[in-house]
Amino acid sequence: MAAVISVINLKGGVGKTTTTVAVAQMLAGPFGRRVLVVDLDPQTNATVMLMGEKAWAAQNAAGLTVSHLFRDALRGEQRFDLRRAILPGVGGVREVGGLALLPSSLELIEIQEQLAMMPRGEFYAANPVEILRHVLRPVLDEFDWVLVDCPPSLGIVTFNGLRMSRGYVMPTIPDVLSTYGIPQIMKRVRMFGDAFGARIEPLGIVVNKYRAQSTVHNSQLHALAAASPAPIFRTIVPESNEVAGAAEFRPVNTLRQKWGTRTYDAYRDLASEILQRVEYTA
Repeated sequence: MAAVISVINLKGGVGKTTTTVAVAQMLAGPFGRRVLVVDLDPQTNATVMLMGEKAWAAQNAAGLTVSHLFRDALRGEQRFDLRRAILPGVGGVREVGGLALLPSSLELIEIQEQLAMMPRGEFYAANPVEILRHVLRPVLDEFDWVLVDCPPSLGIVTFNGLRMSRGYVMPTIPDVLSTYGIPQIMKRVRMFGDAFGARIEPLGIVVNKYRAQSTVHNSQLHALAAASPAPIFRTIVPESNEVAGAAEFRPVNTLRQKWGTRTYDAYRDLASEILQRVEYTA
């Protein structure tokens, strides 16, 4: 069964979605894994990065996004077609063939609020944090990895991702505001896992958008290394114009073209570290 990993942080702009997409493409490309990206963020950034706005609009209109998956659960219906919703061969990079996507939708904003009031069913058998896990179970054997891009909150939708995950990755920028609250996030995730008798492993913190000439970044990096409650990945992703450009969906031949050589090397190394921490210790 697939190794399921959530990518989380409550702070916006720290590279959460970019990390999800880049690592997914590296796992599917250089490392040859079958990868599914599940976009749980109603901002739909990972979705648009991987399939473009026009294709996403058609998918959303057809009722084939995670918002429709959750809406089915709210209504007690079984209309959602998971097989049609999962799109293979996404990303627009010719050398990457093993990457699939379950897209998000802006409608998920409204549905998040409704999930908290979801009827629990007879004998409390229905639990709103179990929805995604239950629906995706039939397809997990078809993938080696599932990466879940979670919204910047610790609400029911994020807990759906964490509930089916063996661990999580937390991207951050090495500054005070971006790293503030990391221990509290980890404590909350640990308490959530304990409630289900599950260990959701903190795989590590990804240092993103690092500026080598910044005294703030360097001092905060040292502070993290000295007192971080989670492992810090050795790979540090530098700030670069190529990362911003990679957010645009456009067909290219190679991942080096998409990310630029320096950023490609960083995300490939990060994917290698994640593989080592998960696959080789399973």
